[in-house]
Amino acid sequence: MATGTTLTTDLNPDLVVGEDDKAHWNLPDNRRWGFHNLYRLTRYSLGIRAPHVLPLSKAIDERIGDMPEVRRYTGTTYFSAMAVVRKQSVLFETYAPDFGPDRPHSMQSVGKTAASLILGRLVEDGRVELDRKVAHYLPEISTGYAEATVQQVLDMDVVNNFDEGYDAPYSADPLRGAPVGYNNEEIAMGWRLPPAGQSEFGCRALAAALVSDDVVNPTGETRYASPNTDVLGWIAERASGRCLRELLVEIVEAAGIAGVYHVGTDCEGVPQIAGGVCMTARDLARYGLLFARLGMGVHGEAVGSAKFIHETRSGRGTRLPEPSGWLRYSNHTTTDGRWLGHGGYGGQYLLADPDTGTVVAFFSVLEDRHAYTEDYLPGVVRMAEDIIRLYDT
Repeated sequence: MATGTTLTTDLNPDLVVGEDDKAHWNLPDNRRWGFHNLYRLTRYSLGIRAPHVLPLSKAIDERIGDMPEVRRYTGTTYFSAMAVVRKQSVLFETYAPDFGPDRPHSMQSVGKTAASLILGRLVEDGRVELDRKVAHYLPEISTGYAEATVQQVLDMDVVNNFDEGYDAPYSADPLRGAPVGYNNEEIAMGWRLPPAGQSEFGCRALAAALVSDDVVNPTGETRYASPNTDVLGWIAERASGRCLRELLVEIVEAAGIAGVYHVGTDCEGVPQIAGGVCMTARDLARYGLLFARLGMGVHGEAVGSAKFIHETRSGRGTRLPEPSGWLRYSNHTTTDGRWLGHGGYGGQYLLADPDTGTVVAFFSVLEDRHAYTEDYLPGVVRMAEDIIRLYDT
């Protein structure tokens, strides 16, 4: 072939953006397949395995399977997988016909909880101060975060021009101050291709470009924004002197995950814990047990902070909007003052209860237009709360 010859190419069919401004894999008719395979669809990815696995043995509690709400939520066409684990016992486990125990599932924003473990440890070690401004750690950050405290970022309590709404507009130039939509974040995560003629960009470039006239949130209500997680990972690297990948390896090893912790990266190789993690249901439960054990790993190592976790569930944080108004967003987890958890786009939830050592891991795929139904996840949370109460003494 002659030097300089250009071949005809097509856009990657899974990542091309089509109707409703969604990547092909995320269209309602394709979304279930997409969530079951996202670990191999993203532009860039990283896989981490633990050298030592936390063994789990079955000790089925029939009371869980007999609960009406468990039957309801595991009996819908949305459902993928659910596992309930207490300490090292599997109390309940079930899967949809098209899924299975060895299949990784997208956990979406449940992955944000890694920032809570990492920052908690850094706070206890004196490497991060929660009342410090973000600019202290990231002097290159723009006005969207510069004057916000680390605590504000942890609590989703920052006001800037990012809009997490799934129909928010794409902004080609965030510095102009126009709303920057969630589709910008999807480009940074490698979940969709950028518009024709525009280059891809990383999550930190996006976060650094966000702007604000006043970062203070006057409402007290959670102002959810995925770039907050990207900023926390960046701060963690600066404060610890270690790359985010190393910090995640420690978490995976501390959890004793049996399969692969799949995490997408951006074009700069930064792990996308804001939404890019995929695991099996049992491994999500193993991960949740880190919170149930107050940040202690399988060998007794501290990858989180018991003090930080106790503070997280002390009633502080921002208030989630209705119909989840009984919950607070505190230190990058949701909590009712007892348990710690987090939801994920499309129908995912992880709930970990330190009081009983119980974890509920739940995967599903909502197939409406925006993969969001207002009362769906609050119902899943209520179900999980009823489960952990079975073990109150």
